[in-house]
Amino acid sequence: MATTPVPTAEQPMDDDARRLAELGYKQELRRKWSGFSNFAISFSIISILAGCFTTFGQAWNNGGPVAISWGWPLISLFILIIGFCMAELVSAYPTAGGIYWWAATMGRPVHGWFTGWLNLIGLVAVTASVDYGCATFLNLTLSALFDGWAGTLRQAFVLFVIILVLHGLINIFGHRIIDVLQNVSVWWHVAGAAVVVAILVFVPDNHQSFQFVFTERFNNSGFGDGDVGGLTFWFYVLPLGFLLTQYTITGFDACAHVSEETRGASQAAARGLWQSIFYSAVGGWILLLAFLFAATDVEAVNAAGGFSGAIFESALTPVFFKIVIIISTIGQFFCGMSCVTSMSRMAYAFSRDRAVPGWRLWSKVDRNGTPVNAIIGATLAGLVLTLPALYESSAGIPIAFYAVVSVAVLGLYLSFLIPIALRLRMGDRFVPGPWTLGRKYKLLGWIAVIEIAVIAVYFVLPIVPAGVPGNDGFTWSAVNYAPLAVGGVLLVVAVWWYASARTWFTGPVRTVEEHSD
Repeated sequence: MATTPVPTAEQPMDDDARRLAELGYKQELRRKWSGFSNFAISFSIISILAGCFTTFGQAWNNGGPVAISWGWPLISLFILIIGFCMAELVSAYPTAGGIYWWAATMGRPVHGWFTGWLNLIGLVAVTASVDYGCATFLNLTLSALFDGWAGTLRQAFVLFVIILVLHGLINIFGHRIIDVLQNVSVWWHVAGAAVVVAILVFVPDNHQSFQFVFTERFNNSGFGDGDVGGLTFWFYVLPLGFLLTQYTITGFDACAHVSEETRGASQAAARGLWQSIFYSAVGGWILLLAFLFAATDVEAVNAAGGFSGAIFESALTPVFFKIVIIISTIGQFFCGMSCVTSMSRMAYAFSRDRAVPGWRLWSKVDRNGTPVNAIIGATLAGLVLTLPALYESSAGIPIAFYAVVSVAVLGLYLSFLIPIALRLRMGDRFVPGPWTLGRKYKLLGWIAVIEIAVIAVYFVLPIVPAGVPGNDGFTWSAVNYAPLAVGGVLLVVAVWWYASARTWFTGPVRTVEEHSD
């Protein structure tokens, strides 16, 4: 006999709610997001006004202009392929649990367990890194606007805490307008990036040549003694520069996490996911090329550790310098707001399936359909993860920030790897949704798996020589603690799984009853 879920008095059964019930859940979150709003949250989290500005120095120091002008489109293509694979999955399974739900359903509970924890730590880290980057730029903005503002490391951390709290409050009390703010964020990113590009094109008196932008190589990493032609440069230093692209274009799984709040989710969430990657890749490349053409004072940028702000300060008048960093700071604020939304939905969904300690607390929603406790808990976790940023690095670059960035990249992309690999294993047994890759899933899936495996290796490696144990000048403040953070979490959840969770975690827990016709 066929089974169908019974509609409730509170929630009439439309197509979206019916599909959600087939997946095992009743409609608790408010489904009022449009397809554009679904696209908007991932586009905002990717945020070319955030990643392109805050992690520019990683590519500048590790490869120079070629790591940006050629590295960005190359890595973007691989990320788009990952996005296509995930779009097919969200079309088939549009749930707030998203990534881990796919893994548990296509594999076994253990797959969902590890995927969920990797995804959750990745979302916490990306939120922390975005808000810390926003605080850094706000610190710079205040220093430019007010002579008495010193712009110290401690001031940046205080601003980070304030921004994190504000984002939590907006997500808790702004339930009526959060989707509208996501839409506003899209237009801010589009218009803001266009204004920045126009300023960098028309205001500077001089620009770099095409030869500089597309052929110049730097090695300011400290590895390989500055050599730009040896194996160390091509196989170690330059790939570290790709962190700029890999970090900026991430968090697009938000389309899945808010799919339970999106109308027509099986189509809209799939389109929103891959389109957010594509448009960010195109817009980000244009923006970064404008950076490079304006970077005429190479010594000033090198002296600032590759910080993008040095380009604007050296190439622009004080007024236009302030305009650029204010545009970026506001864009980063929107980005962080979207990150908290996505992170809290994942924490709510994973708790709903009883995988998080204290799950009854984190899986509650208030009368407005907002997972308030999940928002509070996840933002506090982001604060704890970023505590090492309070310590000054002797390496001269923000090691703690880049470490949090690496945690975000590792956690998120490894969580993407598991369901994509399981989809490959399922083959023709997989039942696609309305948006599907067809027979192309094999080629694209294997490309995605290999790319993620490669970046997972690079982003646990030391970023500077002072972070290599045994090297002269080694200091713990220069250590990339991403492998410690991600590895530590994996060790804990592995021990937890084999000691206890495997006896009670059965994967997604149905919250609707089935009745025979």
